[in-house]
Amino acid sequence: MAVRIRMKQMGRAHRHYYRIVAIDGRQPRDGKVIEELGSYDPHLAEKENRVKFTASRIKYWLSVGAKPSEQCEVFFKKFMKKFEDIEAADAVAKAAPVSAA
Repeated sequence: MAVRIRMKQMGRAHRHYYRIVAIDGRQPRDGKVIEELGSYDPHLAEKENRVKFTASRIKYWLSVGAKPSEQCEVFFKKFMKKFEDIEAADAVAKAAPVSAA
């Protein structure tokens, strides 16, 4: 199975919203997905908040041979470092010992 990482169109007319998904390359654009990896909302005012994704899962899919679409590849190059840092901070926060008072 040739897995692709691409965007699945959601939302309504004139207000599109996209999910970044891992999907079989033979499926149609809005077909059945293997895993949802993030989202993209082009209508948000702040450009930094338009894209959200799970960096660890995207890195996994890329490591097993999934091919990203051109637009998703641009997102990964631009935002991967940001979301890796967020995941690392979350991991540190979860691993921090709870102090007993």
